Amino acid sequence: MSKRTIEKVAVLGSGVMGSRIACHFANIGVQVVLLDIVPRTLNEKEEKAGKTLESPEVRNRIVNESLQAALKSNPSPIYRKSFAKRISTGNFDDDMSRIADCDWIIEVVVERLDIKQQVFENVEKHRTPGTLITSNTSGIPIAMMNKGRSEDFRKHFCGTHFFNPPRYLRLLEIIPGPDTDPAVIDFLMHYGDKFLGKQTVLCKDTPAFIANRVGVYSIMELFHIVKDMGLTPEEVDKLTGPVIGHAKSATFRTADVVGLDTLVLVANGVKDNCPDDERNDVFAIPEYVQKMVDNKWLGSKSGQGFYKKIKGDDGKSEILSLNLETMEYVPQKKASFPPLEMTKSIDNLAERLPVLYGGRDKAGEFYRKSFHGLFSYVSFRLPEISDELYRIDDALRAGFGWKMGPFEKWDAVGTEKALADMEEAGVPVNGWVKEMLDAGIKRFYKTENGVKYYYDAASKGYKEIPAPEGRIYLDNLTDEAVLWKNSGTTIKDLGDGIINVEFHTKMNTIGGEVIEGLNKALDMAEAEYKGLVVSNTGDNFSAGANVGMIFMMAAEQEYDELGFAVKAFQDTMMRMRYSSVPVVAAPHNMALGGGCELCLHADKVVAHAELYMGLVEFGVGVIPGGGGTKEFALRTSDEFRDGDIRINTLRNRFLTIGQAKVSTSAYEAFDLGYLREGTDEVVVNADDRIGHAKRSALLLADKGYTKPVKRTDIKVLGKEGLGIVYVGAHSMLSGNYISEHDQLISQKLGEVLCGGDLSEPTEVSEDYLLELERKAFLELCAERKTLERLQSMVQKGKILRN
Repeated sequence: MSKRTIEKVAVLGSGVMGSRIACHFANIGVQVVLLDIVPRTLNEKEEKAGKTLESPEVRNRIVNESLQAALKSNPSPIYRKSFAKRISTGNFDDDMSRIADCDWIIEVVVERLDIKQQVFENVEKHRTPGTLITSNTSGIPIAMMNKGRSEDFRKHFCGTHFFNPPRYLRLLEIIPGPDTDPAVIDFLMHYGDKFLGKQTVLCKDTPAFIANRVGVYSIMELFHIVKDMGLTPEEVDKLTGPVIGHAKSATFRTADVVGLDTLVLVANGVKDNCPDDERNDVFAIPEYVQKMVDNKWLGSKSGQGFYKKIKGDDGKSEILSLNLETMEYVPQKKASFPPLEMTKSIDNLAERLPVLYGGRDKAGEFYRKSFHGLFSYVSFRLPEISDELYRIDDALRAGFGWKMGPFEKWDAVGTEKALADMEEAGVPVNGWVKEMLDAGIKRFYKTENGVKYYYDAASKGYKEIPAPEGRIYLDNLTDEAVLWKNSGTTIKDLGDGIINVEFHTKMNTIGGEVIEGLNKALDMAEAEYKGLVVSNTGDNFSAGANVGMIFMMAAEQEYDELGFAVKAFQDTMMRMRYSSVPVVAAPHNMALGGGCELCLHADKVVAHAELYMGLVEFGVGVIPGGGGTKEFALRTSDEFRDGDIRINTLRNRFLTIGQAKVSTSAYEAFDLGYLREGTDEVVVNADDRIGHAKRSALLLADKGYTKPVKRTDIKVLGKEGLGIVYVGAHSMLSGNYISEHDQLISQKLGEVLCGGDLSEPTEVSEDYLLELERKAFLELCAERKTLERLQSMVQKGKILRN
């Protein structure tokens, strides 16, 4: 069989999903043809302009408006605005022939079998044999959709169910049809993972597939429990949010975001199509939910659902919650449960869940009731919806944002204990679970020698979870891989002469323990290894320096200690830059402040595409003090050209820091100057970061890495640049765009970027700029307004305290 590549994709249907799927393919460099129906009538604007139904702009109005709406939406479906140029539009009547040179055709039209079949009939007239053809259906059986199609069509046809929004939700369910070529499935599983950055999950052709079948069951069960236990929506959302590793939107807010009509549609579909489901009754719509649907209280799309935002008499916004007894909106009551307070200090979710589950109050009762129902339900879904239990966990983590899937949660609370509790409560469990425990196997998962295994009910033993070659999961590494650790960092051996230092502080902030860990990792790497990777698997790479600690030192006027701490940070960053071994950073999600500065000083950055990187110190009243301002002066110098262009270059760099700009993707981080074209790289799947970073460090080492020489040739503009900064800041102050304190910060930032009050453009050293940076940082910390701003943020909980 010849090698299959994807260079051009056709997306049929430009609605909310279709337009965003098109954007995500454009994100990874694929050409996209986006098609939709031709309008049947003119709109008012078209009539006034004298257009007809034959006018090209009218015929493509639906697809063009849909794409523009997607591109303007927040969060954006596109990594970089220019990537949208990879998408061309058209309509089904005039442009279906354009699918002939596409490698993959994805149908994303309305969820009606008859309409999908009409589209496929049209596709078959133009499709080139051998081309992939898939449907984004959320539940229509694959076997019904390809009925009547040619053998080649059926052979290359299956379901590819993306979750909304496609850029941000990692799940891609792959559903084979009865005639699908296994090679097609293998290709899509690999392509979705490697190129689209998805958690691809192989599903059986059953109603709602895997994620929605289990996820909607979980929500529907809570819809019933909330009434049985007399809980409020805000109480359930408090119990089912981040505290158990779910999204902040938890249950009822998630229902509002997704849309109650959508949830009811899926629930009714399962109830109607799964009569033998032992929990079929759970999918029955509760009376209060049906009343909400009848009243069009569907959530965010209708302006009210379980929550409703109003403006009070004082003009301030207030979010009310729905009283499920009276069906009236009332002010929210603060939800408080003792077990939640008890577990605040337990960061590890696997350690937190048993405490919550074992609580003896109403919260503990709620967790046992909801967990028991979930555990029972997934036990009976094998082998109906999947032959492998890990696929169910993968689907719920990637599709619903759960940190742990159902079987992982079961392991965490204790498989034996939960089973005993369920039997006592009369909750049924599938027989294979009892067989597993009777055989002495106490967990659904185990990790040995860096390899993760799952329990296979069919063979009654453990099997290895397949993982792409070269992928590294830090959590799977053995205890022997740990070389050193302190309270905030762990150094692990990745093999082949490369070590990794990971952070595990609150939000991975950088304080004294992390600085110690970075220096220890550099000591070890320079003494015995080929290179160093800086990465972790936390929610964020790093939220920056421990600003709470800086505030405390400044408030106590301990400026000598503060100066020492800032210099230690700067020195560590410079050690990374001028180490005798290559240092590669692998950031993901947030890399702010000090986390960004760390990346600026690495030899190479291997970034996840979802990277929110920025030097945000201006917002707390200071400038970047860990080498970030110095580094921007250095990069500005390297970009200088003669004439006005160098002033523009300085202005752009100044505004990036001065406006605390944060990238909305790794590609935007290149545009903002945080990442370097030709040096730094982007991976679409976050799981590839660490393995690729290791290979990059090895490549640098094996090419003959030489310790760089400190820069002494950084051109700064002195008074020439400072004049522009001062005039600009004064104008902003005069226009009431900034405060006097913001003006001061701007001047201090300008002084460092311009190298101080030099009479003419001059070449200076990094050490010279670092001293200016440190001096400006400390002077700003002594300002009353800075302290007030920091104190306000501490009180609001926006920055971390030790």
